[in-house]
Amino acid sequence: MSFANAYDALRITQRPGVGTAGIVLQHGNLEFKRLYIESPVLIYVERGSKTVRWSGGEYLINPGEAIAVAGGQSLDIINRLAQDGSYQAHWLVWDDALIQSNAEANTHLVAIRYAQPLTGEGGHFAESFKRAIEAVQDSTVPDLVARHRVQELLTWIGVTGGRFEPPRLPTMAIKVRRLIASDLANDWSALDVASTFALSEATLRRRLAEEGTTFSRLLIDARMTFALQLLQSSAQTVMQIALCVGYQTPSQFAVRFRDRFGFAPTAVRGHRR
Repeated sequence: MSFANAYDALRITQRPGVGTAGIVLQHGNLEFKRLYIESPVLIYVERGSKTVRWSGGEYLINPGEAIAVAGGQSLDIINRLAQDGSYQAHWLVWDDALIQSNAEANTHLVAIRYAQPLTGEGGHFAESFKRAIEAVQDSTVPDLVARHRVQELLTWIGVTGGRFEPPRLPTMAIKVRRLIASDLANDWSALDVASTFALSEATLRRRLAEEGTTFSRLLIDARMTFALQLLQSSAQTVMQIALCVGYQTPSQFAVRFRDRFGFAPTAVRGHRR
């Protein structure tokens, strides 16, 4: 499932009613601690390997294998390079309505709590995954056909015995993350966010504390998580990414990124800046 030029494919494509897809390129062995996964995602590893780890276990995914990861959780992710010094993977996120309908139609299947590997599915699965990615990225594919192609991947997950949970009612923390994500460059304050939800700032902070988090932690993590996605899956420069997530200079952004992940933004891209 190789791309002729992986760098040319560096973009994140969203197709309403279908899903979102992208490619990940990396040039260092890196571990991402407590990486928040917003929505259910299917990741296909083409070069290198991926370890997905949580408090109760882990899975190792090798080239030609995939892993379905449930949304609404934080996991540790380790991407390791292939012998040629590269890591490449492709990912797909479904539209919420497709997850909902699949869950309702397959209540007999076990809901994926953390992650589920797809490691022995062979060439037919790889071809299905490739067609689904193309359906998201190619607007000439009719909407009905595009939805069918990405739904086929949910069927593959079902063949292995699992399904995703339908979207749940969001917690306060998730509501705040989503609001911040709607405009990451905005100079958000706790008061602004509280006002949006018709709450006092004190009430917002109390409710977040009850959920084990804080406003500042959510703000930083939402920005840095999206910045990481752009570093891995887009051709934007570090300067462009810094501005996109609310920092006026690459140096300010790099300090915050290192504080969050333990390494500089350039560690993700190697020679690419």
